Amino acid sequence: MATSINKFTAASFHKAKSDGKKISMLTAYDYPMAKLLDEAGIDCILVGDSLGMVVLGYESTLQVTVDDMVHHCRAVARGTKKALVIADMPFLSYHISIEESIRNAGRLIQEGGASAVKLEGGSNVLDKIKAIIDAQIPVIGHLGLTPQSINMLGGYKVQGTKLEQVKKLIEEAELLQQAGVHAIVLECVPEKVAKLISEKLEIPTIGIGAGKYCDGQVLVTQDMLGIYSDFKPKFVKQYAQLGNIIHNACLQYISEVQEQQFPNAEHSFSIDDEVLSKLY
Repeated sequence: MATSINKFTAASFHKAKSDGKKISMLTAYDYPMAKLLDEAGIDCILVGDSLGMVVLGYESTLQVTVDDMVHHCRAVARGTKKALVIADMPFLSYHISIEESIRNAGRLIQEGGASAVKLEGGSNVLDKIKAIIDAQIPVIGHLGLTPQSINMLGGYKVQGTKLEQVKKLIEEAELLQQAGVHAIVLECVPEKVAKLISEKLEIPTIGIGAGKYCDGQVLVTQDMLGIYSDFKPKFVKQYAQLGNIIHNACLQYISEVQEQQFPNAEHSFSIDDEVLSKLY
C-alpha cells in the first residue's frame, strides 16, 4: 500500500528542517490518547518510558521494561494513522551488548508497531546506535538531561551550563548526526546552547525544556493537559486542566449515584409490561 503524503516518516525529519517547519511531538501510552493526538495532526507520538511515572506510578523511568514498552506501543500504534510512532528504549535495554540492543529495538518495531526508537546518550552508546541503524531501524538521539542517568546526574538538573559541558554536548550531537540518527531530543538545556546546537546540525533538534530555537518540541501529554499532578517541571505549559475536570466529574457521579439521580430513564432499558406480568 502506498504511503500517504500526509504521513510523517523518519525521512520527514530532514525535510521539515530543510523547509523550516517546526516539528510537533507529544507522548501517548494508549489507544484513545494516540487516536486523539493523531486526529489533531501531531507529527510524532513518543511512547516514552515516562509511562513509568505518569501511567504505572513508579518513582522514575528506571523500572520500565521492554515488555512494558511493547505493550503500550501496540496500543498506540493501533490508534495512529499519520503520526510517526517513536518508542523509547528503556533502561538497560541497550547497555549490555550490541546484539541485545538490536534485539530489543527490533521488538519495539516488530511486536510494538513503532517506526523508530529513541536512545539516551552519546558516545557511550554510539556503537549500539550504529548497529541499530544498520539493522534498518530509525533512531532518535537524546542528549542533555537523560532521565535514565538520573542517579549519576544527582537529580533533574539543567545540563550544559559550563563551558566544558557545552563543548561536550556539541561534540556528542555531531557524533550522533554522523552515526545517522534522524533527530536529537535536547532536554533541560539552556536556550542559547540549544540554539547553537540546532544551527550546527543538519538534522532537527526536538526540545523539551530547551527553548524556542529547537526545530521541534515535545512534552509529556499528561503534563501538558494537567492530568499528572505529582510533579510539574518548569518547562511545562499546561494547555488545559483536565485533572480538575475529571475530579469534579467524579464528585458529581458519586453524588448522583448516592442520591439515585443516576441512572434515570434516559440511561436505562425497557421491557414490555406484558412480558413481566407472566413472571408473577
